[in-house]
Amino acid sequence: FLSQVDSANAGRVLASDAAVFLKKSGLTDLVLGKIWDLADTDGKGTLNKQEFFVALRLVACAQNGLDVSLSSLNLPVPPPRFTDTSSPLLLSGTASNDLPWAVKLEDKVKYDSIFDSLNPVNGLLSGDKVKPVLLNSKLPVDILGRVWELSDIDRDGMLDRDEFAVAMFLVYCALEKEPVPMSLPAALVPPSKRKPLSVPGAMPLIPSSTKESHQSLPPVGILAAKTPLTQ
Repeated sequence: FLSQVDSANAGRVLASDAAVFLKKSGLTDLVLGKIWDLADTDGKGTLNKQEFFVALRLVACAQNGLDVSLSSLNLPVPPPRFTDTSSPLLLSGTASNDLPWAVKLEDKVKYDSIFDSLNPVNGLLSGDKVKPVLLNSKLPVDILGRVWELSDIDRDGMLDRDEFAVAMFLVYCALEKEPVPMSLPAALVPPSKRKPLSVPGAMPLIPSSTKESHQSLPPVGILAAKTPLTQ
């Protein structure tokens, strides 16, 4: 992983290079920001080899539902996963397409009936319709916010039938005292959503022109529409 971001073998990783690479972990900017702050100990804007390894380990912790903190560094976790096929460890699109969906068929039938009872419009439920169901679980709002973020896979501020099943699955896991992961595990991505997800870098990370940056503004509007739920 280090040689991918430090191709010149300079022994340090620049913030811009690290940002592009770490984005491929599928973690939110908020989590990645926290990881960077913990790894870049003296705030110099670059990481040495050891600090980069700390960042990678924290990414692995976050992907496995563990706390992003220095105290998690000694916990046993599998290596971090990045959506980029140039490394043997990474989850390539084909591998995740073959994974059986974590939502069992009998549970899916149950979730579908709840979905239909909420009067979806054009096969979609708005945040306002899903919110009471989530709040009914009595889980903390920050957990419910993360459930929404993870289940709204296409980031349109609505949940379709499969996304709703993911939300319900995560709620039931949380009620069983299982940690809600920081990023959606490959096995939880509905088969209907897997094809587009295997394209690396589907979203422009850093706009290459002002025109592109205007195109990447709509998701912010969607976030604003979702805030009542996350708050």
